Amino acid sequence: MDIERRSIDFIPETERYGSAWRLFTLWFSNNLTLPSAVVGTLGLVFGLNLFWTCVAIVLGNFIGQLFTSAHSAQGPHLGIPQMIQSRAQFGVLGAMVPLAVVCVSYTVTTAAFEIIGSGPLAAISGLSPSFAIVLFGAVTVIVCFLGYELIHRLAFVMTIASGLLFAGGAVLMLQHPLPENAFGSAGFNLPVFLLMVTQAVSVSLGFGVYVADYSRYLPSNTPTASTYFYTFSGNFLGGSLVMIFGALLANIVPDAVNNTGTAAASLFGVFQPVAYVVLVLSVMQINILNVYSTYMSMTSIFTGFRGQASLTNSTKFILILAATTISTAIALATQESFFVFFSNILIGQLYFLVPWSAINLTDFYLVRKGAYSVEDMYDVNGIYGRYNIPGLVAYASAIIAQVPFMGFSFYSGPMHQLIGADVAWVVGLVVPSIAYFLAMRGQRLRASRFSSAMTPARF
Repeated sequence: MDIERRSIDFIPETERYGSAWRLFTLWFSNNLTLPSAVVGTLGLVFGLNLFWTCVAIVLGNFIGQLFTSAHSAQGPHLGIPQMIQSRAQFGVLGAMVPLAVVCVSYTVTTAAFEIIGSGPLAAISGLSPSFAIVLFGAVTVIVCFLGYELIHRLAFVMTIASGLLFAGGAVLMLQHPLPENAFGSAGFNLPVFLLMVTQAVSVSLGFGVYVADYSRYLPSNTPTASTYFYTFSGNFLGGSLVMIFGALLANIVPDAVNNTGTAAASLFGVFQPVAYVVLVLSVMQINILNVYSTYMSMTSIFTGFRGQASLTNSTKFILILAATTISTAIALATQESFFVFFSNILIGQLYFLVPWSAINLTDFYLVRKGAYSVEDMYDVNGIYGRYNIPGLVAYASAIIAQVPFMGFSFYSGPMHQLIGADVAWVVGLVVPSIAYFLAMRGQRLRASRFSSAMTPARF
């Protein structure tokens, strides 16, 4: 298979191909993964019963996908990676702020997924957990380097394999008796319920920063509604079903919370080795997307300074290897305290990614309404400038506004303690949207007064 030639550069119409339905298999299969099942087990850890955990999962995925799928629709329209498009909101150089956040977020998320994937890999291969983490990272590097088309083909295969695995596991679990309180009203606790919703929203919105990377090769005349529908349905159905699978698993199999992969494989009796293989590949698949996104974000940062629009294959390999090496080192260092590490990642990334998502979508759908100059996104002297102050200020204000509402294992803000629940992401969604819209509206109105003396912008 050929190595993907494109990196952060524009995809010309002559190289566009495929149809929007591929987005369904990509996102459905990338949610049919062990990490999503692990998220589902958190409801039991937090103290919710099965019913209210499932309600929180469905609600959180629905909310998250309302926004994530809107990002996906940008791909065919612009033909560029998601975070390159952020240069219109933050400036060609200013975009390195959210890009740096994305790099950090997905580096630690990749580490968490390597830990999750190392369990079943070690079980089936007999390797030590540490060596399994290293091997997991090495295979990730190879697939990421080959790129876009291999990722889509792997998604198609895993849609079938993972679908059969989780569907079969669900059927086997339903033959076991559930705890007496699985559906009782006593299992509801509002702060804990909202915390579980937050975890599900975090996973759903986490795809937002790279979702358009996998729709950018579609023809530009692909209907926005189709892109949105297939992305939404794949993510929502896949994410909700597998998280519910995890919640059910935690209520039936002892120690499923601490070792979800082993618990899931144990359902299949003599077919455990096959289950382990599918589980390893499912984690590998989502891990590949994370590393691919990290590489694209790293590339977007340094090419902004140099005015580049493409990379050589050797540079691409070095960046992918560097990103994976850092993630692997973090995984090796944190594998003994995984649960707290994973929970903090899910919460923390939400505080930083939601404001970016709010600003990006506000700009695309309300401010510029899809009218952009792709050429200027690669030019520090273009119409988007080096730094877009309204975007940077709106982003910073959103993060500051969330601080009193934040709730980590090591920090609980005053508003978080007062409310008893984590609603910081709601603040992170509303504050930057309003601040950015008002600031950009004022800026564009002022510019229009002098439009007769200016060269028309290439929107």
